[in-house]
Amino acid sequence: MNTEVKSAARILDLLEYLAGCAEPVKLKEIVAALGFPKSSAHALAQTLVSRGYAIQDSTERYVLVHASRHRSATRAHEARLLSAAHPIMEQLRDVSGETVVLAVRTTRGESKRLAKCVSRQAIRFDVDLDGQSDSYCTATGRLLLAHWEAGLANAYLARVPLIARTPKTVTDPDAIRALFLRIRAEGVSVCDEEHVTGSTGLAVPIHGRDGSVVAALNLGVVTMRYHARSHELIAMLKQAGRQISERLGYRQDTRQEADSVA
Repeated sequence: MNTEVKSAARILDLLEYLAGCAEPVKLKEIVAALGFPKSSAHALAQTLVSRGYAIQDSTERYVLVHASRHRSATRAHEARLLSAAHPIMEQLRDVSGETVVLAVRTTRGESKRLAKCVSRQAIRFDVDLDGQSDSYCTATGRLLLAHWEAGLANAYLARVPLIARTPKTVTDPDAIRALFLRIRAEGVSVCDEEHVTGSTGLAVPIHGRDGSVVAALNLGVVTMRYHARSHELIAMLKQAGRQISERLGYRQDTRQEADSVA
């Protein structure tokens, strides 16, 4: 006897479909792919949005919130972050030609990737959203550690084996702490072939309404392309970071802006 509940099966089908989509999708694409009636597909998609499992962007496309297995408060926070970030991430991917990744810091100091917009170039940087990376030698991880409480960041450096992933990896704890100071001063983290040879990562902070750093916005670039246009890419990334922060309610005061120009 078939005991499958039709509505439950459909919501799972929709979750699995969205999980396999590299880009946000329109309702008509969901209908075409899954064969649901339009009204049912819309109701199911809106249920996912209302419960924080997915977001609907400004062009009414749907995208799944990564790691939606976590508790509701986390889902809601990540959904708001993704809703603000995703259109800017797509714009940055298109103007820079490079891969864009959004990540947050876990309670243990690791980076958790929430979303990516992959470069359309033939040779490009890509990353598994569920994959692991070392915070001490990646642009995103270092930026999030640099904006963490000093005691917690030091505890992370003491706990994690600082292994040289490439000949360029910085593994001395004091040198890494010096990099944290530089990251906070310059507003950007750069890891040039420290995690993967041939790949350069850049990351900037995303600020919440209260000014705290709630996420990192990353550009993953083929190293040869980075060195050919490093200043341009950093400027693009910083601008995108400011736009996302503003969409989250962050406002930088006039004095801070003047100091950054000086």
